[in-house]
Amino acid sequence: MGSQPHIIVVDDEPGIRDMIAEYLGSHGFRVETAADAGHFRELHAARPADLVILDINMPGEDGLSLARWLRARSKTGIVMLTAAGEVIDRIVGLEIGADDYITKPFDLRELRARIRTVLRRLSDAAPSPTEGNDVVRFGSTFLNLEARKLFDATGGEITLTAMEFDLLAAFARHPDRVLTRDQLLDLAHHHHWEPFDRSIDIRIARLRRKIEADPAKPEVIKTIRGAGYLFSRRSP
Repeated sequence: MGSQPHIIVVDDEPGIRDMIAEYLGSHGFRVETAADAGHFRELHAARPADLVILDINMPGEDGLSLARWLRARSKTGIVMLTAAGEVIDRIVGLEIGADDYITKPFDLRELRARIRTVLRRLSDAAPSPTEGNDVVRFGSTFLNLEARKLFDATGGEITLTAMEFDLLAAFARHPDRVLTRDQLLDLAHHHHWEPFDRSIDIRIARLRRKIEADPAKPEVIKTIRGAGYLFSRRSP
């Protein structure tokens, strides 16, 4: 990631694209805009973005489809733009692997804060082997806290979003202890999310698909009914 983060804004509304580009450009970001998925792919191929601001509802290929395509190929940060009341689309976006979301209409200062939070998490990532004092075992996988990476038993990297890493790191630093949703939000530095927001449950479900032998019967990150979640170091 360069000293001037590269952001691509994808939205079919010219007014929103230009407003975001002008504001972020005046705050030290290099910003390009795209009206649709095809144009975004051209820009991203020419110069991969550090972060994409992606509108969910666009004609043609929508933002959810584009986010799925992007997440399968890259760790680029994704901040989704959703209209008020689009709870289902927001949930699907999080399941796909978006790092954050913001609801229209939004305050540009809040958007910039969200962007900086995602970029800060992504900026510390660096390749590293799965051994050392900062490695925590999650079932058959290994989380390298210094490198901010998750590896399988053979040393292959398992893709994590920034928020997924922060949640695993919170569990790693508080093993065998029940953590409420509120505590997880605080430990993962996502104070702007409500503790009863389903986003935490969605993230946990995604993580279980990556670290559990049987996600339907979790043994690594356990649900403690009526209380929260617990990372068990004694998992198989």
